[in-house]
Amino acid sequence: MKTQLSHRSLHAILLFVLVWLAGCTPIRPTADSTGTAAESAAESAAESAAAETERLPLPDETYEGMPVGFTEEGYPFRGDPNAAVTLYEYSDYECPFCARHFVQTEAALNETYVRSGQLRVIFRDFPIESLHPNAPAAHTASLCVADQGAALYWEMHARLFQSQTEWSNALEPLAVLERLASEVGADLTLYNRCMETEQADKQGWIEAALAEGQQLGVSGTPSFNFVDRSGANYLLVGAQPFASFAGYIDALLAGEVPAGAAEPETGNTQIPVWATAEGWQPDPDRPGANLAGDWQRGSPDAKVVVIEFSDFQCPFCRQHTLETQPALDEQFVDSGAVRWVFKHFPLQNHPQAPAAGVAAECAGEQEKFWEMHDLLFETVSSWSIGDPTPIFVDLAAQLDLDPDAFTACFSDPAMAQRVSSDLNDGAPFVQGTPSFIVLFNGEGRIVQGALPLETFTQALQEILEQVQ
Repeated sequence: MKTQLSHRSLHAILLFVLVWLAGCTPIRPTADSTGTAAESAAESAAESAAAETERLPLPDETYEGMPVGFTEEGYPFRGDPNAAVTLYEYSDYECPFCARHFVQTEAALNETYVRSGQLRVIFRDFPIESLHPNAPAAHTASLCVADQGAALYWEMHARLFQSQTEWSNALEPLAVLERLASEVGADLTLYNRCMETEQADKQGWIEAALAEGQQLGVSGTPSFNFVDRSGANYLLVGAQPFASFAGYIDALLAGEVPAGAAEPETGNTQIPVWATAEGWQPDPDRPGANLAGDWQRGSPDAKVVVIEFSDFQCPFCRQHTLETQPALDEQFVDSGAVRWVFKHFPLQNHPQAPAAGVAAECAGEQEKFWEMHDLLFETVSSWSIGDPTPIFVDLAAQLDLDPDAFTACFSDPAMAQRVSSDLNDGAPFVQGTPSFIVLFNGEGRIVQGALPLETFTQALQEILEQVQ
């Protein structure tokens, strides 16, 4: 774990608009994020709309009965290039929520809107390497297959999502990706040559897509940018149900603005609600939680707020919680000087951590979040097993929680979404766990790692001296 104290302004570290993400998390902006790529994406759709009298020819290739090809910029698409609505999909092949969209929603979109010629879908590569380390290789593999044709590309696209668990868990995914390329019918000689010699070109292509998405306000996967014939953009975030997509598409086909939608403010950002005074206000319906949905303790009038991103299976987080936090609570939190907020950040190499987060959330529903929080860290070795659910139920019993309510809560997908939403919130700037964002005087500082008590205490004391 890194142990340095890094200083940045609030506007520098909180880069993205907070949106509800039923999916995976944001990444840091690239140096080339100037807005040009995003503007060109919207402009290209607007130009094609303006040229209605010059209908574009249907591509020669098809995939599952749909026309497939590449835009002038080289983006893979499926559907009629003259469709009234264009949907840019920003996705990560290793993101489980992207796979959920592929399985649960993509087929219905194809059947209802793509095959009828009303919708064209353009895929944009948005791998989040910090959370999905094998994703860049998968996206590169898909682009190398794309060099051999649009139909093969979409075959590979499907195969990558269908076999996500296999290649995403592989220490060396290239062999699996090569096999998938072979199974879809790609020429392996050409494929391997591309994978060996065109890595830089493909990475540049991916980085351009990342920059484009970020300028449109994409901060997690999957995200979808709807563009109508006028070139107006409307962003939909997360693995939403088909009805949500249908609502957007039907409205745009009718020349209307989708209900509840707003055009992305390209290049503009705002402070997320979980980092604002409004978000820290106590939730009257959930004692111990704030209006942003996070668990907190300490005085609501504290002028310094520490937001902790933690992982229940992380040994450094355990060290901080058991060895350092009690003294920090006594000196800063209990005295009313600091408000402490907890957010989940389960790392990919800690497979039981998301479920532990759900257990803590469900204990919180019975007003014992912090008790479960401490107990989970104290007993981590007992629940770091294949199926930790029985252990979590036992821990709930130790805290005298209602067993039926806890079990029902533990099975509620909304609880898992709370955990993944926190992960999304932290992804732009959290590099490891534990990480702490200290907010005061409209500024922010990041403290990374399980610092010694003396170091953390000194950091907080220096900040409190600056509080106005």
